[in-house]
Amino acid sequence: MFKKRTVLSIVMLSLLFFITACNSENTNGNDASNEAQQSSESETEEGINELPEEELNKMDQGEAVQTLQEGLNEIGYSLKLNGNFDEATTWAVTDFQLQQENLQAIGAYNEETKKALEDVLAAGDEIDVGAGLPQEVEASTSDEEANVVANPYDQLALVNKQNTLPSDYDPDDLVVPDIPFPFTEDLPKKQMREVASDALEDLFQAADEAGLDLVAQSGYRSYERQEAIFASNANEHGEEAANQFSAQPGQSEHQTGLTMDVTTPSINNELTTEFGETDEGKWVAEHAADYGFIIRYLEGQEEITEYQYEPWHLRYVGEKPAQEIMSQEITLEAYLDEE
Repeated sequence: MFKKRTVLSIVMLSLLFFITACNSENTNGNDASNEAQQSSESETEEGINELPEEELNKMDQGEAVQTLQEGLNEIGYSLKLNGNFDEATTWAVTDFQLQQENLQAIGAYNEETKKALEDVLAAGDEIDVGAGLPQEVEASTSDEEANVVANPYDQLALVNKQNTLPSDYDPDDLVVPDIPFPFTEDLPKKQMREVASDALEDLFQAADEAGLDLVAQSGYRSYERQEAIFASNANEHGEEAANQFSAQPGQSEHQTGLTMDVTTPSINNELTTEFGETDEGKWVAEHAADYGFIIRYLEGQEEITEYQYEPWHLRYVGEKPAQEIMSQEITLEAYLDEE
């Protein structure tokens, strides 16, 4: 009898040990699962928080650019993680911006784009890649030898005699900057894209505070309007001569909505090289880059730009690129290595 009770006790103790061990394993398993889930959530949050803080533009390089590329790939893009803010990265940023509400499509990464990308990543959503801007753009052009600019929204888009804007490109964010014009008519040439308009208002305010008298003469110009202007100039001066100072349709930066010709009443509001010798012209040459503008057609660079010197022609490219371009006294072609 004693032996039976001893055997039974041993069996019950063994069973109790087995049950306890199983419960312990289940608890440990749940703990491990919870830890893994928390770790995954933490990594996701950490990935979102790692998006670059600084503004990034085409031509930038480094870890910040690669981190941006990784973030874009997480929402559906397939960029090479090369740390180069190249054309593909510029296209992806632009495509993303075009698909978001209240984002300016400029092809550059800024605080507003960072916030929108964080929201998409946090929601675990994916982008309909190419729905905003197809990666390959086909458009008609009057010059079959010129390349068609695939991303006309890009604030660093190169427009010249070799790179033509699509004939149907018409910016949809055109506004009239609150600055003085020498005419009162409500004409399209008062308009600029919003990002450039905001910057130009700041530039004009600074010039006014410096005691200078700037006026804006000509901004946005449609493909059709440029076609009429060039035809008129060619008819009056001959096509070869017109090509030195007037752009053919599609080859005018005015169509981007990122350009404004400026002048001053002291030279009768005319667009002449004399503007560069005025106090206003000298101030613009020195300070335009502080507001994201460059003098697009520099003196002595006619062989590269293929246009005459135009101290009045301001092109918006963003503050960082503008400061680099103007400080080095180079053309946009040279900056983009497209000479």
